[in-house]
Amino acid sequence: MGNINPSLLHVGSTLGAVFMALMVIFIRLKASARPVTLRKIWIPPLGMSTGFAMFVVPEVRFPWWWAVTAFLIGWFIFAYPLMRSTVFEERDGLIYAQRSKSFAFILLGLLLIRTVLHEFINRYVSIPQSGGLFFILAFGMILHWRVYMYKRYTRMALPKAPIPQPRG
Repeated sequence: MGNINPSLLHVGSTLGAVFMALMVIFIRLKASARPVTLRKIWIPPLGMSTGFAMFVVPEVRFPWWWAVTAFLIGWFIFAYPLMRSTVFEERDGLIYAQRSKSFAFILLGLLLIRTVLHEFINRYVSIPQSGGLFFILAFGMILHWRVYMYKRYTRMALPKAPIPQPRG
């Protein structure tokens, strides 16, 4: 991996994760003042999907079943708290995400779990591989959360069909 000290890389990745978590909290708090749109739901996972380009580098690669396992853990376990903290409300004919007091704590808790798991996983895989694994885990988490948001949003946004009245 060149001349980069692995411990500096680990500290840098942890600080980067903390910075990203704080940015997500800040952005999420500001976003609750604006209406939700389909575009706002799908841009984060689409933008994040460009991160799969990291797997072009051979040092980041690992077996497929590791990737599937990481994705499923993100999808089924880590997405759940985010889904539980996401509530939509309708105001003036527009749909807004309610501010959740627990969202920041959930995100920081997920970061703490990630850091602890990172320490454990780094004993068995390289730092670039663990970065790739956690990326896939985060992608599974965010994708499931956004699919959930999309379903909730479309349920609220679709015009309500009138209830047919019996004839006669």
